[in-house]
Amino acid sequence: QVHLAESGGGLVQAGGSLRLSCAASVSVYAMGWFRQAPGKERDFVAAIDYNGDYTYYGDSVKGRFTISRNNAKNAIYLQMSTLTPEDTAVYYCAVSHRGARMAIGDIDYWGRGTQVTVSS
Repeated sequence: QVHLAESGGGLVQAGGSLRLSCAASVSVYAMGWFRQAPGKERDFVAAIDYNGDYTYYGDSVKGRFTISRNNAKNAIYLQMSTLTPEDTAVYYCAVSHRGARMAIGDIDYWGRGTQVTVSS
């Protein structure tokens, strides 16, 4: 069993930045972020493999978000910049044993989520 704990969500103005963190209870290979806005499906945001050699991003966040990890802390981070109200969502940390190129069906563990709200 892997427990994931997200932190760093909050309220930010459009154009601002925010950094999310996710700590896992054990060392895991591929970790990532998904998000779900009210009334919408949960979408892929970003993912990273164990060594950080491979990172993947959803089209809507490419060039604005950066995923990174610290294996000494079993943690990943999501640096979000140039935020827009369309980025408002609950952000979920995820673990996949199938690799960093992950889809919702590949997720083995989910965090509880952290709310990000971007005001216009």
